Parts: sequence; C-alpha cells; structure tokens
Amino acid sequence: MARFTVDFTPLRRNRNLRFIFISGVVTRFGSALTLVALPFQIKELTNSYIAVGAMGAVEIVPLIVFALWGGVLADSIDRKKMVWRCEAGALLCSAALLANSMVHNPQLLVLYIVAVGFSAFDGLAGPSFSAMIPRLVEHEDLPSAMALMSLRWQFSAIIGPAIAGVIIATSGVKTAYAIDIISYIISVAFILRISAVPPLRDVTSKSIKAMFGGLQYAASRKDLLGTYIVDLAAMFFAMPNALFPFWADQIHSRWALGFFYSAGIFGSILVTATSGWMKHFTRHGWAITFAAIGWGLCITLAGTTRSLWVVLLFLGLAGASDQVSALCRNTLWNQTIDDEFRGRLAGLELLSYSVGPLAGQLRAGTTAAITTLRTSVISGGLLCIGFVSFAAAKLPEFRNFDLATNRFAIEQRSKRSHQQNDDK
Repeated sequence: MARFTVDFTPLRRNRNLRFIFISGVVTRFGSALTLVALPFQIKELTNSYIAVGAMGAVEIVPLIVFALWGGVLADSIDRKKMVWRCEAGALLCSAALLANSMVHNPQLLVLYIVAVGFSAFDGLAGPSFSAMIPRLVEHEDLPSAMALMSLRWQFSAIIGPAIAGVIIATSGVKTAYAIDIISYIISVAFILRISAVPPLRDVTSKSIKAMFGGLQYAASRKDLLGTYIVDLAAMFFAMPNALFPFWADQIHSRWALGFFYSAGIFGSILVTATSGWMKHFTRHGWAITFAAIGWGLCITLAGTTRSLWVVLLFLGLAGASDQVSALCRNTLWNQTIDDEFRGRLAGLELLSYSVGPLAGQLRAGTTAAITTLRTSVISGGLLCIGFVSFAAAKLPEFRNFDLATNRFAIEQRSKRSHQQNDDK
C-alpha cells in the first residue's frame, strides 16, 4: 500500500512546502466559494446561458497577456514577492464582489470587471508559484510534492463548492465573498514566511524578447507542445462548468449545485491519494493521452442521463482522469525544463490548463443556447475524444515520452545532482 498512497515525506521535512500547503488549502477554500457564487449570481441576474459563459470569455485575454508577462517576471524577480502581491490583489477583487453584492441592485458589469481582475492576478502569480516549487524541493521529491500541491487544492475545492451551495441558499453570495476575503488574508500571512526565491542568475531581462525566447524554447520541444495541445483540447471541448447551474435545475436538483462542482474534485482527490505510483512511473506521454480521452468519454456519458447520481458518478470519473493527466504533465514539466526557462514555461503551462476551461465555458454556453444543454455536453465530449486522438497521433515525441530515457530529463537529473553536491 505504501507504494500507492500519497507520499507526505516532503511535507514533513520541508518547512517552505508546509507553508505553501497551508496557504493553498485556505485560499483555495475561499476561492472555491467564489467559483460557485460568481456564476450563480450572474445566472440569477440574467438567467442566460451566454451571460454565464461570457464570464470565461472576458477572462481569456487578460489571462493570456498576464500569464506570458508573469512568466518573464518569474525568471527576473523574486518569485515569492510576486505570489504574495498577487494574492493581495485578488483580495481586493473579492472585496469589490462583496461591496457589489451588498447594494440594492448589484451591477452585472462589476462582476465581469472583477472576473478580469482575478484572471490578471492569476496570470501574474501562476508562473511564479509553479516555478518556485522546483527551487524549494529536492529534485527526486518533485513528483510527490506536486501530488501534495494537487491535494491541497483538491481538499479545499471538494469542500468549498459543497459548502458554497448551502451558504448561498441560506445566506446569499455576500457571505461566500466575505469568507473568501478572510482566506486571502490568512494566505498572505503564510506566504510571507516562505524563503525568498530570487533568480539563480541575472540572465533574463524583463522584455518582450525574453518572452519570445520562452516561446521559441517551447516550440522546439514537441513533447511539451503535446501536453499543451492535448490539455487545451480536452478543456475547450469538454468543460461543462458553465452549464452546472442550469443542469442542476433541469434534473430538479438545485440543492445539489455544489456537488456538480465538487464531483470532479472528489474523483481527482482519490487519484492523488493513491499517487505513490508516480515515483516509479515513466511513460507519461501515453498516460496523458489516455487520461484526456477518458475525460471526454466520461463527460459524454454524463450528458446521456438525467439521474443526478449517475451524472455525479461520471463527473467524478472525469475528474479522476483529468488528475492522472495533471500529475503526469506536472512531472514532465518540472523534471525536464531548466530553471532559466522555468518561469516563462510556467506561464505557458498556466495558459494550457486555464484558457481551455475559460473558452470551453463560452463554447458550452453558446452551444446550449443554440441547441440544448444535453447536446452541448455530449458533442463536447465526443469532440474531445476525436481531437485528442488526432493530436497524439501527429506528435510521436509527445506520445512516446518516457521520463527514464528523455534527454532533457536526464540533463536535469544530472544538473540537480551537481547542484546538491555543490551545496554540500
């Protein structure tokens, strides 16, 4: 059993990782409440599929711009400073949501503007956060550390949406926003206790040229491109989150709205809890491919039934598939990319797993408005299966990626080994 259970060893012996873990559990719990409250409030104000889906659309451009620029900054300045400052900015966004929810006529425009703000701060902070983990954790502990990072998000995300449904039904969205504000305050306090993570050497300027240098490096690595393309396709075609408030209504289960959001997280947390196998697994290309196909298949099957519990079952299985893909992608990224490019590539990684869901919300909402909710869900799942299969067939370097034999992985193992010997 020890071979398969999640490895807590890095958390016990690494003080910085403990603070990151605690900070993430708290802030992700608050963010999970807002994740449910914000689209719910838009739905209550408009009763429109497209209006809810548009929330994802307005977040795309700032996310792309700030994630790319945030990647450059992550390779140029102290990554810890970037993270806590962005957390403080997100706190102000939650404060704006709370203030808007307390007026007699909440303004829809404010909700979209705040969504843009959240997207911008996520884009700036994400690359620095992802890039500082490999600096604070031993190289051989990275698979376990990334599983723990997933666990900290999943623990809060599975509880947050379920509780959000109850809070919104009893106290309204303003209570959810207030709790989110408190969570950001606690998160910033823990992040400030983490060790500084300045650049290893002054090699990356804060310039557009540096950003394109990262893009060129990514384009030269077909294995990396495969991870980005497959995840973008899976999330764009088969991300039904924008439909959840309407889906719950259609199957007469409005009380279970929070469970729609948390079902996938429940499936992913089961995978994370048994992620000990990641320390010994190396065929990440095939694993990501089949996991993405499994995601599309489960979303398709969820759209074929009107039974609440069967829908939740397939959403849970979809979340489990997605988590297998996420663990393998993170291991591939963190153990093959040099620290010189780590921040800029983390920006691209953020886009690969964030732009897809945001654009997918608009696709799902628009398709449902033109056809039906069921058609939107089923067609998206089938398109996911088809596109992922096609992409994997066209990218053999990605499909056949093996951590044990990949030359970039071997180079990074050797480099980290020399650095650890020098430190001693």
